[in-house]
Amino acid sequence: PDRALIQTMDFFPPVVDDAYSFGAIAAANAMSDIYAMGGQVLFGLNIAAWREDLPLELLSEIFRGGAEKMREGGGAIAGGHTITDKEPKYGLAVTGIVDPRVILTKGGAQNGDVLILTKPLGTGILTTAGKNGSAVASDLQAAIQWMTTLNRDAAQAARAADLRGATDVQAARAADLRGATDVTGFALLGHAYEMANAAGVQFVLELNQLPVLEGAFALAQQGNVPGGTARNRDYLRDKVLLPENLTAEWDAVLFDPQTSGGLLLAAPPQKLSALQQEFAARHVAFWQVGYVRNGSGILVD
Repeated sequence: PDRALIQTMDFFPPVVDDAYSFGAIAAANAMSDIYAMGGQVLFGLNIAAWREDLPLELLSEIFRGGAEKMREGGGAIAGGHTITDKEPKYGLAVTGIVDPRVILTKGGAQNGDVLILTKPLGTGILTTAGKNGSAVASDLQAAIQWMTTLNRDAAQAARAADLRGATDVQAARAADLRGATDVTGFALLGHAYEMANAAGVQFVLELNQLPVLEGAFALAQQGNVPGGTARNRDYLRDKVLLPENLTAEWDAVLFDPQTSGGLLLAAPPQKLSALQQEFAARHVAFWQVGYVRNGSGILVD
């Protein structure tokens, strides 16, 4: 078969104060797994929890943000379900399609591949600071802009570079981008470890190449660190080798749970030029952040 259904779901409490932006962020985040597999979004089902004492107009704004972002992604809202809860929550169950013969998976990275990241890090720190009233408005707005940016164009660029010169599916598979994932709640290190572990290789991340949102370091220094950071650090403690002189601010960024983060791609070095051209043609930001070698786990260099 040349077509398979893929499904994913994600929902969470508000990460920003503006209801419309929260809806758009949640929808972009929910669709991201479809794009990370190289798929196309078909439709989504709203998942919502709402407090009885909050205005329904706010919930409508959340739904509007989600619906418009879903429409931007080429899909539609097909329904959903809302329950009463003490804490508001919103997200979607998303259905898409993909050609199973050229699906992108977490486990394909190989020795010698280069690692590409398509969004900067630090959204967890910025949104936590926003809740605390500590974030500079322009820095928080920049984070929101990144979180509402779909990973669709990045995935399409990756797939287009992958298919260059391929005359059939078998040739495309032979030239396949080795692996991909989206960077979300387990932080860059957690999702990189998932890919490295699935492929049986080591990922080397180059600290000075990692993109970080403006204001993230200063806000982390002030203590604006999400609760998920400590959980990520505890889980990854024996799986990641960090520099001895790593600052507390960098530590906070590396373990920072992301919302609607970018794609992390492992690609053969001979594909790098084609990738750069395809990303540029679609105005997609990207950073070369490391490489793959024989071994296990993650090394931050």
